[in-house]
Amino acid sequence: MDRPFDAFSALCPSRSVVDDVTDRWPALVLIALLEGPLRFAETARAVSGISDRMLSRTLTTLVGDGLVVRDDRGEQHVEYALTPSGHRIAVALRGVVDAVYDVMPEVLAARAASD
Repeated sequence: MDRPFDAFSALCPSRSVVDDVTDRWPALVLIALLEGPLRFAETARAVSGISDRMLSRTLTTLVGDGLVVRDDRGEQHVEYALTPSGHRIAVALRGVVDAVYDVMPEVLAARAASD
């Protein structure tokens, strides 16, 4: 199947999106938003360890990529939600995290053996 994009090519614009969504914080934010729209502080609680600055940058990037929508409801009430494209990517990322959970016993054993 021929595709118009090739993330393996340095010149393809899809590469930057792959970079955006596979970095630690964007991936976790996308997965957290699978539960539904979240406010900034709720997202920060869902993705433990992310600083406010990094969360702000991450959300700005994801909104710019069209994967997340920012819904300003006034009175300092802003929610972030997945777009259909963001949902598709978040589901795939959730599958990766589930696969990691499945192989963790082997990973932990390998780490222990290498120590």
